[in-house]
Amino acid sequence: MIAEKIEKIHTESPDKGYRRIRDDLERYHGIKVNDKRVLRICRKKDIKSTIKYTNNGCTRQAANPQFVAENILNREFYADAPNEKWLTDVTEFKSFISRSSLFFLN
Repeated sequence: MIAEKIEKIHTESPDKGYRRIRDDLERYHGIKVNDKRVLRICRKKDIKSTIKYTNNGCTRQAANPQFVAENILNREFYADAPNEKWLTDVTEFKSFISRSSLFFLN
């Protein structure tokens, strides 16, 4: 019974994963079921979401030398006096406000 409804939801909108299928079962069909159970049924019936996300993990292209900064410290982080060597990190996070936001970490 649940497997048939899951297959029906998947054929109507194949972009939904097991969590959204579970939400539809609860909202529109009145069936309360754990998402792990829906996941097991989806695996058994070979139901997969059609959305695939690309991994854009690197924000620079290391192949282009213009994007690579010069390594001045060369992993020699020991300083003879205070405030002699300062380091920072620029990290890019995806947020809902804009496509990417830059944060400077000290």
